[in-house]
Amino acid sequence: MSTVQGANVVVTGAGGGIGAALARRFAAEGARVAVNDIDPGRTRAVAEEIGGLAVPGDASAVVEEAREALGGTVDVYCANAGLASPGDALAPEEVWAAAWDVNVMAHVRAVRTLLPDWLERGGGRFVSTVSAAGLLTMVGAAPYSVTKHGALAFAEWLSLTYRHRGLKVHAICPQGVRTDMLAAAGSAGELVLAPDAIEPEDVADALFEGIEADRFLILPHPEVAGFHQARAGDPDRWLGTMNRIQQKWEAAR
Repeated sequence: MSTVQGANVVVTGAGGGIGAALARRFAAEGARVAVNDIDPGRTRAVAEEIGGLAVPGDASAVVEEAREALGGTVDVYCANAGLASPGDALAPEEVWAAAWDVNVMAHVRAVRTLLPDWLERGGGRFVSTVSAAGLLTMVGAAPYSVTKHGALAFAEWLSLTYRHRGLKVHAICPQGVRTDMLAAAGSAGELVLAPDAIEPEDVADALFEGIEADRFLILPHPEVAGFHQARAGDPDRWLGTMNRIQQKWEAAR
């Protein structure tokens, strides 16, 4: 794809799952990829596999180091690192704080660093791995659902504010994907996400189709569009349906 060939790309949370699939796909399309993950061993393994650059560490603080590793510029930033963060409204303060930090503020910090250069150059691309939970919600995971809504809101705000100045923004919103995060979702994930789960490579395919079509919203599960429309069109009916799923989950626990 000529859009990313030769581009300098950063992918956070790329030690496995969706992040690793994105890193592999960008590299296959001719991009130079800085691979980031909190796990140094997984970071180096993926970077070595794709001929990329390993930049291990916290996704919230990796931007400067990744940019330096890529020679001073970042053309595409994939804010993919995330926390599943299950729990209800009574989840501990530290669980909520960690979810906000990784799922939202890491995106804000990345943009804060990269945006001045992107605007000066008249171009840049920000890819946010949001989840369908950011468009809809997820039973049994209040911190995750709320912060993923925040990630989507931030991506929307970036797009509407800077698209006329060359910034391209994409929000990836899959449902279940066969990754460690799905396994960590427990019985709620088994009930809601596992039956229609797809492979991480399917998510990468959907992103590249969206890049080609210049689409903001990337839906690896196309049915999410219908769910989103139903939620907007009749919120009470949609909430009733979700509450029945909640009751089913509670009964099975």
